[in-house]
Amino acid sequence: MEKIAISKFKATCLAVLERVRKTRKPVLVTRRGEPIAEVVPPPPSGAPKKFVGSMAGTGPIVGDIVSPVVEESEWEALR
Repeated sequence: MEKIAISKFKATCLAVLERVRKTRKPVLVTRRGEPIAEVVPPPPSGAPKKFVGSMAGTGPIVGDIVSPVVEESEWEALR
């Protein structure tokens, strides 16, 4: 991991950030040799997941999911 003094980081901040973005290698910022911050690249950005279908395959289907739960004779509307 590359180390850079805080004074040099302050002077070349934008260039360091761009280098980290392009190379995907983190940079350790130090003050008097002691680490104070680590500049890491962001996670790869992918297309946002769509809401519809996002839960597909996460739960088991047990039984018939189309038929009514109770018998038609128990429906109050049919009496």
